[in-house]
Amino acid sequence: MHVGMAAVFQNMGRALSDHQIYLNELALADMAEPLGFESIRSVEHHFTDYTMCPDVVQFLSYMAGRTRHVRLGSMVVVLPWHDPMRVAEQISMLDHLSGGRMILGLGRGAGKVEFDGFRLDMGDSRETFVEYGEALLRGLETGIMEYDGKHYRQPPTPIRPAPWKSFRGRSYAAAVSPESARIMARLGVGLLIIPQKPWREVEKELTEYNQLYREINGTDAPQPISAGWIFVDESAERAREMAMRYIGGYYRTVLDHYQFAGAHMKNQRGYEYYAKMNEKLAVYGDEKAIEFFADLQVYGTPEQVHEKIMTIHRQTRNSGFVGVFSYAGMPHEEAARNMRLFAGKVMPALKAFDAGAAIDRSHALPDLRYAVAAE
Repeated sequence: MHVGMAAVFQNMGRALSDHQIYLNELALADMAEPLGFESIRSVEHHFTDYTMCPDVVQFLSYMAGRTRHVRLGSMVVVLPWHDPMRVAEQISMLDHLSGGRMILGLGRGAGKVEFDGFRLDMGDSRETFVEYGEALLRGLETGIMEYDGKHYRQPPTPIRPAPWKSFRGRSYAAAVSPESARIMARLGVGLLIIPQKPWREVEKELTEYNQLYREINGTDAPQPISAGWIFVDESAERAREMAMRYIGGYYRTVLDHYQFAGAHMKNQRGYEYYAKMNEKLAVYGDEKAIEFFADLQVYGTPEQVHEKIMTIHRQTRNSGFVGVFSYAGMPHEEAARNMRLFAGKVMPALKAFDAGAAIDRSHALPDLRYAVAAE
């Protein structure tokens, strides 16, 4: 199984300066390759303390120069916020700079504060993502960006430096709503799974996605990649206590950033799935949602963490797992300890595991109560 780490640059409550947050997160990213992680990733967000990596490709380009072998993943570039021509150039350039180590991850976004900040209509995001995604993925294969759609028109223009390796098999997209999973099948990309809803719901959508992918593309879909928030400790009691504090604290920032309980989510065009989440938040409240999210993530002793990741694999057949080790104001020393213990006690067995082998589903994760998600 491929094992990666993600730096998210979160500054909850601004307890530290943004500069110090960057120093801390870059220090963790520098640890990744020596510890044996196989990829370094980050996710694009703007304008709030939630996460502060507004340009994922720029961060990965910096890490490309500081590493030799580790792969570099965008988790994700949010396409509706960019000109697809510029994204194509940036991705191709990073792939050249890194010797072909780029893993392309795409998403459409769900944060009203971010769409408002870019003066964009959230209601157009699904159509825009499809058009931008079709143009980008085709352009990276042909070397020519060309599209004539409702939201995007691009006369034939070469990408320079020209893409030199295919991105097929190394392109993924985050999909939370069932509609998005179907879109990703049509685009021919793999899925990035961030645990946020009942596992049986995820499994059902993966089955539908895999069937549709095969019908459209004539081949099996790539195995998904799963990500998760990690807290590992030799003490099971301390691991749970810290998970509730920090993973739970992280999910509070999700609720704040995405405003899932806001009135705008009830009737937002293109986000019908999120209206259901809005209703569930009204019924269950923030505390239940936070507890639910924390229990979906990966915490415990090294043995418990390994077993939970393997259970996720039995449920999703993921080929890779990406851990987030620093979040929600966790002290940097604690985050570094967290990452080192995972690398020393959990990662070797994961990397030795054949993720493409047949799966025994007899120990799959139980269904849980409700879902509150971010895309």
